[in-house]
Amino acid sequence: MSYADVNGVRLWYEIHGSGRPLVLLHGGYGAVEMFAGILPTLAEHRQVIAVDLQGHGRTADVDRPLRHESMADDIAALIRQLGLPGAEVMGYSLGGGVALRTAIQHPELVSWLVLVSTPCKRQGWYPEVLAAMAQQDEQVGEQMRGTPPHELYVRVAPRVEDWPQLWAKTGELLRRDYDWSPEVAALTMPTMLVFADADSVPVTHMAEFFGLLGGGHRDAGWDGSDRPSARLAVLPGLTHYDIVGAPALPAAVIPFLTHQVREPG
Repeated sequence: MSYADVNGVRLWYEIHGSGRPLVLLHGGYGAVEMFAGILPTLAEHRQVIAVDLQGHGRTADVDRPLRHESMADDIAALIRQLGLPGAEVMGYSLGGGVALRTAIQHPELVSWLVLVSTPCKRQGWYPEVLAAMAQQDEQVGEQMRGTPPHELYVRVAPRVEDWPQLWAKTGELLRRDYDWSPEVAALTMPTMLVFADADSVPVTHMAEFFGLLGGGHRDAGWDGSDRPSARLAVLPGLTHYDIVGAPALPAAVIPFLTHQVREPG
């Protein structure tokens, strides 16, 4: 457990387990503890490097906006500093956006990519989710005092007084429009998308995202030789909010990371 100085940020990271490195990125208003339910299982198969993103958990905020792109540069700098080129990267929700941007901006550093409950464009969220995102600000952050995310923040954050600022910056980030579809279509590393069947992302976008990665365009053939390198998992009985701790998540991800993906001919 340590800090790395990258791009003007003191980035908190924890290392668990051994083997091939897997960088793990949490969701919004969270920290590495968000993966408490599945981290031990992942660490049985990988050296897990769990990171607190800018302004989250034990990583103090700095004088710059919250952006997927800048946080992706932080993760790339951490991978380089730790000497882990070719790392696997897995992110959930906000962390999934950061993981995706890391793969887009620094493809030479990411060998395998896992995105959990993550769309590739802002309009990939349900309209009611976008409406809720648009309302996030300091006032909402004040209303969230006493909730589990706030209690965790108070316990671990270097400056607990930054809680309202985290909500203001995150709300500003979530109101920004984006569509990374062309860049997604250009990715070459094996990528797995994992969603809940009652996610904040509609099934239509899941299929669209998978299609950009080369999935869902043809039958795989009797011997599976025409299967795409991408994978799609829709986990039953889960939501956007409980998928991150569900045993079904590592059960889906570990076989993808463990078994060599056959590239399409």
